[in-house]
Amino acid sequence: MCGERAAHYDANNLFFQEDFDELKQAGYLLIAVPEEFGGYGMPMDECEALTRKLAYHAAPTALALNMHNYWAGLAADLWRNGDTTMQWVLEEAGRGKVFAAGHGESGNDIPVLYSTCRAERVEGGYTFTGHKMFGSLTPVCDYLGLHGQDNSDPDNPIVVHAFLPRDSKNFEIRNTWDNVLGMRATRSDDTLLNGTFIPDKYIVRKLPTGFKGIDGFILGIFAWALMGFGNVYYGLAQRVVDMVLESVKKKKSVALDRPSMAHLPGIQHDIAEMILELEGIGPHLDTIAREWGEGKAYGAPWGVKIFAAKCHAVEGSWRIVDRAMDIMGGAGILRKSGFERLFRDARLGRVHPSNSYITREVLAKGMLGLDLDYQPR
Repeated sequence: MCGERAAHYDANNLFFQEDFDELKQAGYLLIAVPEEFGGYGMPMDECEALTRKLAYHAAPTALALNMHNYWAGLAADLWRNGDTTMQWVLEEAGRGKVFAAGHGESGNDIPVLYSTCRAERVEGGYTFTGHKMFGSLTPVCDYLGLHGQDNSDPDNPIVVHAFLPRDSKNFEIRNTWDNVLGMRATRSDDTLLNGTFIPDKYIVRKLPTGFKGIDGFILGIFAWALMGFGNVYYGLAQRVVDMVLESVKKKKSVALDRPSMAHLPGIQHDIAEMILELEGIGPHLDTIAREWGEGKAYGAPWGVKIFAAKCHAVEGSWRIVDRAMDIMGGAGILRKSGFERLFRDARLGRVHPSNSYITREVLAKGMLGLDLDYQPR
């Protein structure tokens, strides 16, 4: 049913409410929650396999739900390693509460490590003032995971990570997502924080700005979020390949004395290129997800591996979909084909953190042993 509703959500700028209700009822939001808290306790590779499967049918639905599952997966990893600072997240998730992500900010190309949102220490907690973007799941979330920067000590600024309960005051969700290029059903509207108070019990980390502030919490955010992104767009690309293989067998040409366009050497070449691209993405994502779950001790190089896997997946998936447009031809631009929507959705993968620019900066500097915080960049 998710796949059948996708076009309706997209055309009408609707949140995937029916998908959400059915998947929540089926336990999809519990896949990463340990059994001790009422979930299924799946490690990353099993969670990502389900993300990929869902994305094949409804990529926006899978993308938005990834925001909840990466918080649950991160909290589960920390808990298994003896860090109980986010155990309450698992308890709440086990009770059916929904977590969204509020890290996107205009002008901040390294979300999580820096923030344009101001965090100010007050009695009993922090106030947050700023403008958050790309808030997938905000229509239904109970908690919005976000961050802000405390610059009260100019020589030692810190990033404050917190969760905003839905019933908090002094914030608003602003409708900004109508008719965006793709992934419309996520309803990733903006959140405006106007001196919003968050008590200490929902403050989960206070860390130095920049790459020097990366700990297990931050690395876990990158791992679960970026591997989820990669699998969403890989699942979408799998759908596109299947669509093209079916379509090309039916395409005719009056200029070619052939049963179908499938016999055209140029078409065969492009399909072969798509398959070559596709075959390399899945094993890469699977390996990183499996090794993360196994606790491989890569240390600092984990960042390079995570960034590279996400980038490989979304850029490779886009190349597949872009080439598919050539094969689909004029029929592909028509809404009724279904391909036009997938084409728009696929392009957003390269925009998600980490984008193509920062990824290459991290990969090169990391492998060269350069200081990632050195200024100017």
